[in-house]
Amino acid sequence: MTKRLVLLMAVLLALSSMVWAGGSSWTGTVSDSHCGAKHAEPGEKSAGCVRSCVKGGAKYVLVSEGKVYELDAQDKFAPFAGKSVKVTGELKGTAITVASVEAAN
Repeated sequence: MTKRLVLLMAVLLALSSMVWAGGSSWTGTVSDSHCGAKHAEPGEKSAGCVRSCVKGGAKYVLVSEGKVYELDAQDKFAPFAGKSVKVTGELKGTAITVASVEAAN
């Protein structure tokens, strides 16, 4: 009985570690640090403004559920300016350490 309990605990610990290591995900729109939530809705008008602001020195950000998140992997977001994306990573304060980004369905 004790061996089964130890084995069960080991399996639960391993599974919980896998879930934790996977990070979290957010779906939202890629905006810029100058305009922020102004570009909460994806579209060509937003995309043009975001690209322009980033050329002017702003950073890419993610607008999700009314919140604006800083993004660390700036080079990954140029193709997604003004578009809806799913970002996976780790949240620290208001910044996301990005593991991956893909177009949202």
